[in-house]
Amino acid sequence: MVMRPRRNVRRGFALIDAILGGLLLAFGLAAVVTLSQRSLVMLQRGEREAQASALLDELLGQVVAEGPVDFSRRRPVVGKCDAPWDEWSFAIDLSSNGEGDAWDVVARVQDINGVEHRCATKVAARNANDLPERKPQEPIDRKDRFEKKNEAMKNG
Repeated sequence: MVMRPRRNVRRGFALIDAILGGLLLAFGLAAVVTLSQRSLVMLQRGEREAQASALLDELLGQVVAEGPVDFSRRRPVVGKCDAPWDEWSFAIDLSSNGEGDAWDVVARVQDINGVEHRCATKVAARNANDLPERKPQEPIDRKDRFEKKNEAMKNG
């Protein structure tokens, strides 16, 4: 009976193990690179959305502060945003629902990539007779306040 050496059976196992380990490592690295690219894209998108929401908030705040009628008379409703957002453009649609009803206001901003962000709300028209009176309820005696503050500082 002839006996064969057993070491021929295990030959090549280490090479197959190294190849499989390399493939697993390559798939893992590819997944990490893909995820990092996707996270960077999502981060940039989030930054653009945050800028858009700030611009929309500013536009709608101006409409609320001035009233829809005065806003459309005093300011442009379409155009480019001021620096540092001069690559953004804006448009505001104002439509009345009749006397005494709230106005429909739609503010839109568009970034340099052409992506449009919008926000719609209703704004009550300002009545010229409803301007708030901006006077303090009690008169302010600044000299008396100053003297009391100095006296308090001296006493400790």
